[in-house]
Amino acid sequence: MCVKLPESRGTNSYTGISITVMVRTPLTPWERQRGETFGLLLRRARGDRSMVEIAAAAGLSAETLRKIETGRAPTPAFFTVAALASVLHLSLDELAAAAVEGADCAEQPLSA
Repeated sequence: MCVKLPESRGTNSYTGISITVMVRTPLTPWERQRGETFGLLLRRARGDRSMVEIAAAAGLSAETLRKIETGRAPTPAFFTVAALASVLHLSLDELAAAAVEGADCAEQPLSA
């Protein structure tokens, strides 16, 4: 989405400047749950290995890995996921299926 702000006619401001604003569509509850499930899968696969060790091996910062593992970055780039899967010896197919399945299960109501 691009937004063009109206031109200002003030004496101390520039005129005719167009500012583009990037707006990210809010995540659905299912997308948030999928990100949390994905993060849990990564934490389990990491086991006792440190976050710093895994992040460095995957070419990421520890902060990025922390955000992914906690679900704060629920939609990491494909190459990020592929790098983590490689370092953690996970299949991309199995990882994707488990994340989606976990999110689907979390949305279903519990039966009595």
